[in-house]
Amino acid sequence: MADVARGEATVTNAERYDVVILGAGLAGLTLARHLLLDTDRRVLLLERRDEVPPPRQKVGESSVQVAGYYLSKVLDLEEYLFREHYMKYNLRFYWKSAGRDNSRFEDYGKGFIRPFSNVASYQLDRNRLEADLLQMNLADPRFTYRPSIKALDVDLAASGPHRLRCRTPEGPVEIAADWFVDCTGRRRFTAKKEELERPNAIDHGAFFWWVDGLVDIEKLTDLSPREIRLKPERRATGHLPTWLATNHFMGEGLWFWVIPLQGKTSLGLVYDPRVVPHEEVFSVEKATDWVCREFPLFARDLPQREVLSFGGYRSFSHDCASTIDPARWALVGEAGRFSDPLYSPGSDLISVHNTLIVDAVETEDDDELATKCKLYEQLMRTVYGAYVPSYATSYDALGDQETFCLKYGWELTIYFAAYVFPFINDLFTDRRFGIAWLRQLSRLGPANETVQRVLSGYFQWKKEHRAPPREPLFFDFRELTPLRRAQGTFYEVGVSVEEAKRILAEQVSGVEELARFVLAWVAAMVLEDKRALTHRAFIEGLDLATGDFDPAEMRRRWQACSASTELWEWSFDPRILERFETGEKER
Repeated sequence: MADVARGEATVTNAERYDVVILGAGLAGLTLARHLLLDTDRRVLLLERRDEVPPPRQKVGESSVQVAGYYLSKVLDLEEYLFREHYMKYNLRFYWKSAGRDNSRFEDYGKGFIRPFSNVASYQLDRNRLEADLLQMNLADPRFTYRPSIKALDVDLAASGPHRLRCRTPEGPVEIAADWFVDCTGRRRFTAKKEELERPNAIDHGAFFWWVDGLVDIEKLTDLSPREIRLKPERRATGHLPTWLATNHFMGEGLWFWVIPLQGKTSLGLVYDPRVVPHEEVFSVEKATDWVCREFPLFARDLPQREVLSFGGYRSFSHDCASTIDPARWALVGEAGRFSDPLYSPGSDLISVHNTLIVDAVETEDDDELATKCKLYEQLMRTVYGAYVPSYATSYDALGDQETFCLKYGWELTIYFAAYVFPFINDLFTDRRFGIAWLRQLSRLGPANETVQRVLSGYFQWKKEHRAPPREPLFFDFRELTPLRRAQGTFYEVGVSVEEAKRILAEQVSGVEELARFVLAWVAAMVLEDKRALTHRAFIEGLDLATGDFDPAEMRRRWQACSASTELWEWSFDPRILERFETGEKER
């Protein structure tokens, strides 16, 4: 138990808690449960709302492997999640075909991972989950909950307990806390008060709504039930229920999600406002009409659905100067940083940060805590920062299946090897591994920027020079060997720190090979010469650190070294994307 005598003379009339959490959303409720399960701390949760969850439906239902593992294994909710929510069938992506009217599901090209993940993830009804988490926490005598608070004032102390004052329905309350954690979401209480708000390079909007019942996209077709069961494309896509996935319908600078919940379906459009003006989609009627025009198969279903709730953000992404401090305060979730909902990183960031905070709360020595907080701030900034170029630089590339398969394969390989693998081995709170992790990720930062720039440039080039596919194409992302190897780390559990560092280094080398392949493939397509894909001198000259999409430079370099005949040896088949080759665009 924390030393409750620290600073006691200043708080003799205050209620005293080890940890005060502000905000009873997903971040605050999961952090409270984590503390109650893994520590002996006394936790107070303060909430300004009268009801948790609120009457309106909450957005943010899709989870991926880090959050799925955190909720099911770390928070011991596995049986509950299977009983009350849906297990998620990965992420799936769809593109229109130029030679079809796209009014049927089978008209769309598809990108997917066919088998279920070894690390399960879930489609979460946020209202139900948060209501149930609150009840679970209330069953612990070390947990106190105060809703309907008003006039909150927080004094963050440099040393000694933090001081909070607020009004409750029972009257004014003064509180002393060894730790204060802000989980106020988009209100960003502490970030505003302490002037920690920072912008980032992402500027996207979102409109979302929920409809009654299941929107089963495989049934948006003219095929009979028997024909749906027996369609030949199942040789590629399999028999598992497509509707269990987080299904994404993709376009240039935009995507539309379809997420199943128990008894309802979540629908949402995320977009770059330079591509889709807010006023065109910022109501249920406008968004429904826009989606049915852009992706005509939905005209078979959405206009007839009963709408249960809706909402939207004209802008949602932001950064933060600091999210954990040795003075024993922290910010979690959207109270600190948020990037973009594509790939569902929000609950992952909560999972990692909660894990670091619980470890920090358990650290009594001030010097040790200062060392940890410096490392943990670097970790969280790196985890967050790795997402930003994906959303800020190459969002336009969502509109082309070939380009996106390169983009997502690159990003998912990093996610599996550098995020999921350490998390399922409890390695982010090990200082020896954390330092090695930062060193390895620093190797990938410049390459990530380069890959995102090149893919955006390639997408724009293709719009002018290459015709889009006329028929649906199918791609299992596991065909990218580095991705499949990274997914294999899910089975590397209970490893030592030294073994984990070795595995991570091997995986980062594989990621770097994949980055080199992305640049080589793009160059070979632009040069219209497949020899460039296996040409040692050309490939060795690719600039992973500061490269850009520059067709003239590609041609200059190719002419300078094409006389050489020495081959580059890949560790995988470099022809895996040949199905996406298309003819020259008609002028």
